[in-house]
Amino acid sequence: MLRTHTCGELNIKHLGQTVTLCGWVQKSRDLGGTTFIDVRDRYGLTQLVLNTDSDNSLRETGKELGREFVIKVTGKVIERSNKNPKIATGEIEIVVSAIEVLNAAKIPPFLIEDETDGGEELRAKYRYLDLRRAPIRNNLVLRHKMAQEIRKYLDGLDFIEVETPVLIKSTPEGARDFVVPSRMNPGEFYALPQSPQTFKQLLMVSGFDRYFQIVKCFRDEDLRADRQPEFTQIDCELSFIEQEDILNIFEGLTRHLFNKVKGLELGDFPRMQYADAMRLYGSDKPDIRFGMEFVELNDVVKGKGFGIFDNAELVVGINAKGCADYTRKQIDELTEWIKRPQIGVTGMIYCRYNMDGTLKSSVDKFYSEDDLTNWAAAFEAEQGDLMLVLAGPADKVRKQLNELRLEMGSRLGLRDKNTFAPLWVLDFPLLEWDEETERYHAMHHPFTSPKPEDIALLDTNPGDVRANAYDLVINGTEIGGGSIRIHDRTLQALMFKHLGFTPEEAQKQFGFLMDAFEFGAPPHGGLAFGFDRLCAIFAGLDSIRDVIAFPKNNSGRDVMIDSPSTIADAQLNELKIKTAL
Repeated sequence: MLRTHTCGELNIKHLGQTVTLCGWVQKSRDLGGTTFIDVRDRYGLTQLVLNTDSDNSLRETGKELGREFVIKVTGKVIERSNKNPKIATGEIEIVVSAIEVLNAAKIPPFLIEDETDGGEELRAKYRYLDLRRAPIRNNLVLRHKMAQEIRKYLDGLDFIEVETPVLIKSTPEGARDFVVPSRMNPGEFYALPQSPQTFKQLLMVSGFDRYFQIVKCFRDEDLRADRQPEFTQIDCELSFIEQEDILNIFEGLTRHLFNKVKGLELGDFPRMQYADAMRLYGSDKPDIRFGMEFVELNDVVKGKGFGIFDNAELVVGINAKGCADYTRKQIDELTEWIKRPQIGVTGMIYCRYNMDGTLKSSVDKFYSEDDLTNWAAAFEAEQGDLMLVLAGPADKVRKQLNELRLEMGSRLGLRDKNTFAPLWVLDFPLLEWDEETERYHAMHHPFTSPKPEDIALLDTNPGDVRANAYDLVINGTEIGGGSIRIHDRTLQALMFKHLGFTPEEAQKQFGFLMDAFEFGAPPHGGLAFGFDRLCAIFAGLDSIRDVIAFPKNNSGRDVMIDSPSTIADAQLNELKIKTAL
């Protein structure tokens, strides 16, 4: 090998040894007669000392070294006089006796340091340089460690890792598919899998009772910080189990990861019904690092002549503890924040519980001091608290208040990234109504089993049917979800019927699965974790891009390789495809 040690390996125990290092020049400092150079690789950084007064060749070579030059150096390990406790090699330095430039480098377009001057788009274009920075490199090391621990844990429970196809059949449920034309079958297309859902169920039919895969999935959907067109799942399926078994196993996996990777011990995870999550937090993925639960006020505020409340389907609010001293300017700014089009609130009512015991609201014209005392009682408010109230259609206003709650949690410092609050959300609705298509869609996917006691409601009140479905939420982010699956043909056919499929359509799209159910399918269920999201939470990041080596931007583009791109007419002709733009 070209080197004897890495740039993060040497310490006081190596004093007097002659070593050879290879790496990139981080920075160079010429002090006249002596030049100090920091050389870096993925393991760390070591300081080099070049005595340029006594060695002409070193002096000339040292002068030509620029940032990011790739070099090979040989020298003796000595003790540093000015030690640097911030780095692992900070007690030593290398007195260089020989230096070789392995490759020169252009001046990089941004500083390759922890705190860089490069913007997001520029760093994405030169992602291979951004990956040299310690924060990004550390994120990928973290991701590697998590993948190794996942495999250890699941292997210890007799799971088998099985790869499933990447070129599959396009199905009509879920997000849009990415499609791939088939040259050998003109006019026909593969789809890239949104998940290995049907294949893992077929593996259960095959008798592989514990399957997992760390797998690439693809969805053609609008992007945001926690979405990418290609992403990674920890995909798992088990046979002969019930919901409780799955919750226990994957709660155990999550605790294992926190223990082995972050050195944290998590206790048992609380559980919450979907209906309670929506009622108390306006979200199916509530952040329970802090309280500020919703308080419904219909019985308290209606009938006082205030039309906004009297005409609203729901009046609901939160208690911001200790915020009664918010100025009018602060409240106006908060009101403007929730009026943004993304949230769409038309106005906010507030009530201060002052430290002197008085109550002051923005609707004092309609509500007396006694009325406001009833508000305070409903909120369990104390002196110094600020009550914030919204009104409107129930579903809409809950979603709006969820945004306000999260914003207040952030402003009050209640969403510490080093605090982790896991939560199981259970018993989701099986179906959700789509106003645009005027039919029900599967909230998770069409293979989710309804609660046995709710099956009869499919014909009478399909919106009330609960699913054997569950999500794991950490700090207000959905980390994973799953369900007990349908495993018999009759119930699966009934499900397709209620999703608007004709028997012929169901057979064409999913006949292979329903046929398999006729050959002895075991009861089964599973779960998939969003691996990128889990890594981002462990790294304390809001965006999953920085835990992915080569991510796409918000337009789904890889600006480094300029993809997607057009292809040659000859390729289009071979695939029997014409474009119409």
